[in-house]
Amino acid sequence: MVLTVSQLNTYIKTLLDGDNVLKSVFITGEITNCTRHYKSGHIYFSLTDGKSLIKAVMFQDSAARLKFKPEDGLKVIVSGKISVYDAAGQYQLYVRSMQPDGLGSEALAFEQLKEKLNKEGVFSKQRPLPLFPSKIAVVTSRNGAALQDILSILARRWPVAEILLFPASVQGELAANELTNAVKKADKQADVIIIGRGGGAKEDLSAFNNEALARAIYACESVVVSAVGHETDFTICDFAADLRAPTPSAAAELVSPDIYEIMDSVIDSFVYMKEAVENKIERVSLYLDSLTSEGRFFNPESLFKDKKKELELLYERMNLIMKNKLTEKINELKHSSGKLDELSPLKTLSRGYAFIEKDKEVVNSVSNLKYGDKVTAHFKDGKLNMEVIE
Repeated sequence: MVLTVSQLNTYIKTLLDGDNVLKSVFITGEITNCTRHYKSGHIYFSLTDGKSLIKAVMFQDSAARLKFKPEDGLKVIVSGKISVYDAAGQYQLYVRSMQPDGLGSEALAFEQLKEKLNKEGVFSKQRPLPLFPSKIAVVTSRNGAALQDILSILARRWPVAEILLFPASVQGELAANELTNAVKKADKQADVIIIGRGGGAKEDLSAFNNEALARAIYACESVVVSAVGHETDFTICDFAADLRAPTPSAAAELVSPDIYEIMDSVIDSFVYMKEAVENKIERVSLYLDSLTSEGRFFNPESLFKDKKKELELLYERMNLIMKNKLTEKINELKHSSGKLDELSPLKTLSRGYAFIEKDKEVVNSVSNLKYGDKVTAHFKDGKLNMEVIE
């Protein structure tokens, strides 16, 4: 019997495909010659143990599920089947799944993304915080404890600033995209942006390890402070930001100057300047008195008295101007603080008002509700789930 090449390859392929052992194999080895086809998305590579080598392919549908990037030198464990590629007449491994041998896929993906963005300079922006921010943006969950901690600290330390909230989910499939969009909206609207959430498991923080979010933070003109999880948690977001805070509360402390410390500093400066001027006047007066007593000038007494009086008048005028200026600034701070308190939604709630949410959106009209809708009423001390019955 004379066979064509195609017939022979088909026959060998049939034998391999019919072998129960080769239908599902697990193989460990080091990746070499790894390439991803830019159009199809298939990954072509070889596996070697240092002595032998086998060709392998991972098709796009399987490759799309990988959480890390296969690359040369990476040791992996793969599962798949052995078959023949008819056109080339070679047997190869058709890979269905792949995982790192030793390091978890999430951890490996984190390190790979971190290395990639670091090489591109995405982690290079470390600008100083604004000394006296007038607008502070907060990107976090509307219902999280982190938001309340941030608002409480900002209200205590720097009540003159306007707080802008850009709510976003902080975990789940949609979180990374919502956080990215929120950062883009907040940029240029505030002097500084706080992005973060409270603590959680490593997998709960995965939204902050997103490449698109890191690039959005890098592109911000506003200074960005990242405060994700606990002090020991590190995310890609932390590295891309201008500054990392160990917790959301610490971020609020970092971006807000203490208004009472500033007022004390102004008073101390005023006292120092007042004493310096008084000392100068005293020294000049003593010097003039000495010149008069020594008779070094012809009838200088009246001239010295006039100059001395002029200095005293200048001192009194400067003293009055400085007092008026200090009083003006203190009144401005009190006015801004009172205005901020009047605009606070928490104060409105404390007067007995409430607001209604449906699907996490504020309801501002009865026309937006219908029979059977599930809604949540928010009061000053909690919330209540309700159903519309008429």
